[in-house]
Amino acid sequence: MTLSQKIKVALVGNPNSGKTTLFNALTGLNQKVGNFPGITVDKKVGACQISQLASKNKVDTEFIDLPGTYSLYPKSVDESVTFQILCDSKNEHHPNVNIIIADASNLKRSLCLATQVIDLNTPCILALSMMDLITADGVEIDIDLLSDQLGIPVVPINARKKIGIGNLKQAIIKIINDFERPSCFVDIKNLAPELIGNIQNELTLKSDYNAFQIACNYKTITGLSEKEKSHFEGLAKELKFNPKRSQATETVRRYKAIDKLIDACVKYPEFSKNNSLTHKLDNILTHPILGFGIFLAILFLIFQAVFSWSEYPMEIIDNAFAQLSQFVGNSLPQGALNSLIVDGIIAGLGGIVIFIPQIAFLFAFIAILEDTGYMSRVSFITDKLLRGFGLSGRSIIPLLSGAACAIPAVMSARTIPNWKERIITIMVVPLMSCAARLPVYTLLISMMIPANQKWLIFNLQGLTMMGFYLIGFVSAISIAWIMKYILKSKERGYFVMEMPTYKVPDWKTVGLTIFEKVKVFLIDAGKIIVAISIVLWGLSSYGPSDKFQEIEEKYQYSENAEVEIASEKLEASYAGIIGKSIEPVISPLGFDWRIGISLITSFAAREVFVGTMSTIYSVGDADNTKSIREKLMSHKNPNTGEAFFTPAVALSLMLFYAFAMQCMSTLAIVYRETNSWKWPIIQFIYMSLLAYLASFAAYQLLS
Repeated sequence: MTLSQKIKVALVGNPNSGKTTLFNALTGLNQKVGNFPGITVDKKVGACQISQLASKNKVDTEFIDLPGTYSLYPKSVDESVTFQILCDSKNEHHPNVNIIIADASNLKRSLCLATQVIDLNTPCILALSMMDLITADGVEIDIDLLSDQLGIPVVPINARKKIGIGNLKQAIIKIINDFERPSCFVDIKNLAPELIGNIQNELTLKSDYNAFQIACNYKTITGLSEKEKSHFEGLAKELKFNPKRSQATETVRRYKAIDKLIDACVKYPEFSKNNSLTHKLDNILTHPILGFGIFLAILFLIFQAVFSWSEYPMEIIDNAFAQLSQFVGNSLPQGALNSLIVDGIIAGLGGIVIFIPQIAFLFAFIAILEDTGYMSRVSFITDKLLRGFGLSGRSIIPLLSGAACAIPAVMSARTIPNWKERIITIMVVPLMSCAARLPVYTLLISMMIPANQKWLIFNLQGLTMMGFYLIGFVSAISIAWIMKYILKSKERGYFVMEMPTYKVPDWKTVGLTIFEKVKVFLIDAGKIIVAISIVLWGLSSYGPSDKFQEIEEKYQYSENAEVEIASEKLEASYAGIIGKSIEPVISPLGFDWRIGISLITSFAAREVFVGTMSTIYSVGDADNTKSIREKLMSHKNPNTGEAFFTPAVALSLMLFYAFAMQCMSTLAIVYRETNSWKWPIIQFIYMSLLAYLASFAAYQLLS
């Protein structure tokens, strides 16, 4: 290619190799984040201009940050993405140059993937990261000899400090101009010469290794036609080709060659101070008992951040939107437009923006834990426990953070590479009792249990609240266990986790991670949330015109006309009509049409339940919990004349909110993360059914 064209550069590397840090150093904020079509794997593309030393010209360069992988064998979704882009020249993201990021502190493991990419016979550059760690550890790498043995440029870098970035950019320009195809690191053709040769001719491939990979994985490669797959399958059977045995042979040969290379190029001291420190820390942090204790302490800190520290900024956001609503409401003429903007659009936007502190805090902690190397240890110590339930060690953070908010928890499930485990995690996370359920729990528990009632020395209200959090966790892992046997996947759930050396987090990377996650939430999920908010506003604000006119005439001389009109208009609205229509369905749960309306309106957010009930029962101040409680407790059952909100009704309602998917924000995020409405629909149905059965059982047994 000519340098007048845009250069496409792929960043390839193992997880925790410093690939993301390098990507951020090269592109800064000039990057876009999305998903690869049809899958939930992140696609990060950035751009920059590279100046040519020989001229004043600048070359437009596009970088794609490929998913971290340990090999090119397409066994997982992440590996499949990397394989397709690197091996398929017709792929829109197929690079002109590959930058292979290798962790210098664990060179042997990094060179396995690196030599596989080199054997594809495309221009490659090896970027050696973590050079500061090995220098401090007394390790010496002969860069020139390593470059000569591999047949590609080798550039030492420190992306955090921007060391070597300029040299790396110039290496890109140079290899475009002067690329010489290196000899294969591993002679692969003699493993299946006839089959490899046939595939090369059929697909016009320039690499023996590319053809070998297709010979081993043609069944799962999406870029091949069914005719080609059938043809290669016939050839493989005819030639008695065994892909597993061939892959094993290739891997053994590769590591033997890597061992020789490292012996020649790397000089290790007798004692490694850095590795000794990592080893000592791992003895503590991965200890089966002490490690769990430390992890629980860290989780407590995370929950304080997401649950408590976010309270103040969320309050500021809430007050800001309240003032905005008041200002807009007073500035615009009263009418439908005023109500639409204030109660529909601004209320919908407020419901989105208020989650930003929780998302920011959660992903700040996750980014710090990942960048320090601790997240690998967390996954390791919890994997054995969770694997029996169809989850993995990587599920622990999304699962437990769901107790604060399901939205960032679902988003954090992206770190799970296995499709089945990721889907199960996403599907059960909303069962964890989130902060939005607290207003409902607080109100109903206070109605059901007196404040001073105790069990031994413990406050019974507090124990009940804790019990509902335990119900959420137990139900989540129970549903996960069931889904383990329902969901089918050809992808094997191997737990392969690199234990990187501990390091200080890159604060720029942490900041970019927070910015990226917040941006994705606001833009992608926000559109859906605002749309649903407007629909809910319409249902709650409008009804048959004659009914609304009658209500206004009825209360035109009333002292408390505004509140009473609002209450009856809500009953007569389309939402009220829907509430009346579903009353026969929900009456076995102990619910009436009023609760039915609350179930509908709280779909926007569970905490809306309190405000809806306050309007229905003519309580002017929705924040006055005591007034709401007293009104509810004084409400009589029209059939019996006794109190309507009995302990049976309160418990039934709490269980319904514990299990039901009453959160459009979460559904929007699940849709976004799965790229399909299939999963949020299934999630909504099974959680609604679970909520109904639990409420039905509680009410029927206790009433």
